[in-house]
This record gives sequence, C-alpha cells and structure tokens, in this order.
Amino acid sequence: MQQLLKTRAKYHLGQVLRHRKHPFRGVVFDVDALFSNTDEWYENIPEESRPAKDQPFYHLLAENDQSYYVAYVSEQNLMPDETGDPVDHPDLPDLFGDFEDGRYPLQFQMN
Repeated sequence: MQQLLKTRAKYHLGQVLRHRKHPFRGVVFDVDALFSNTDEWYENIPEESRPAKDQPFYHLLAENDQSYYVAYVSEQNLMPDETGDPVDHPDLPDLFGDFEDGRYPLQFQMN
C-alpha cells in the first residue's frame, strides 16, 4: 500500500523568492510537491549541495544581473525576497497581473 505523502508547499504562486546560495531571485509559477525533474538534472548538482527529493520544488521565472531564465529550486534553497522590488522577467505578463503588495496576482484561469 502506497504511503500518502503529506508535503505542503511553504511558498505560493506569484510570490517573489530568492536563492539562499546563488545571486538570483524569481517569481513562483509552478510547484511540484516532490522532485519531478530528470535524474540527469539532479546528478549535475554537486553532491555536497544536492537537495533531498522529498520536499517541494519550485519553478521560478528567475533573473540575475546577466539574464532571465526558468529555475527549478528545492524549498530548502529558497527564502522570501524582502526587497519589495518587482522582477523584470519578460514572461511575467503572460502569467501574472501587475506587481502589487510584494507579489504577482495570477492572470489566467486554471482548469
């Protein structure tokens, strides 16, 4: 009998987060209750900093000083961004409304 996993995401869609170790921040646009990327992706993380798979993982529209990209990050490596600054990722308007009260409201209806 499969054990029911009781994982709960700490962060929510539209929230601005920053990485604990790397200099980037982003907006949550999807959450996986458990790791669901490829083994190859996981194996490319240095072993000493490889996160546990049994925690929520977040898809972020991310930015750093050089570029915009999509990041996939474990909950343990994220923290709320307290700057109050908006994120400039060019894909944000496709998913979210205007930045207000430190977060982005969802712009589209989920099925």
